[in-house]
Amino acid sequence: MEKLIKEVRFLKLYSAMLTLVCCLLFFFAFKPNHSKQRFEEIDVERINIVEKDGSLKMVISNKQRQHPGMFNGKSLKPRTREAGMIFFNELGDECGGLVYDGNDKESAMVYSVDPRNTDQIMQLQYLEGAGEHKYRTYGLKLWDRSDDFPMEAIMKFEDSLKALKDTAATRNAYAWLRAQGKLAQERLFAGKLSNGEVGLFLRDDKGRVRLKIYVGKDNQAHIEQLDETGQLIGK
Repeated sequence: MEKLIKEVRFLKLYSAMLTLVCCLLFFFAFKPNHSKQRFEEIDVERINIVEKDGSLKMVISNKQRQHPGMFNGKSLKPRTREAGMIFFNELGDECGGLVYDGNDKESAMVYSVDPRNTDQIMQLQYLEGAGEHKYRTYGLKLWDRSDDFPMEAIMKFEDSLKALKDTAATRNAYAWLRAQGKLAQERLFAGKLSNGEVGLFLRDDKGRVRLKIYVGKDNQAHIEQLDETGQLIGK
């Protein structure tokens, strides 16, 4: 009888110790780890940078897993985008990014800045093409965009044209929007053109070059003023 009592006591003690060990293991396994981690090297296809509330602020990704972009806090339809970084504002909208790519035919690296509710208005870009139509251009480019034609309207317009599958109708629609001042118009480029000119090139609100201040391939400085048709009217 005394032996049985001892065995029961041992089992109770063993059970209590086992329960304590399990609790400790569970606690440490799920305890939040706020310590810094250091890696000498890491291979990853995508990294999401988020705030404490989980809202997305930046995505660093390869081409296959790149974020399609967001508007009004909702992801856009899947689309092909190059590898790089995409930035998001507090509203959940994409607000710029850095993308790059290159092969034996063409190369590009572009840093874009997007204002609220629309597409990019400023880019720092490098573009290069090889082969028969070899070119290389790089510099700073600025656009004007209409406040009356926000990103939501742009997406609806492009989706409707894709549904038509009519090249002529698409061309006419873009021409009409351009005439109405709805489409983006390039206003400034500062950098090197594919023809070798390096300088400042200014356009009017219709996208027409009106002033060129540059050094040409002849190493001579040029200042040229053009009219609405592109004809030189002053130096």
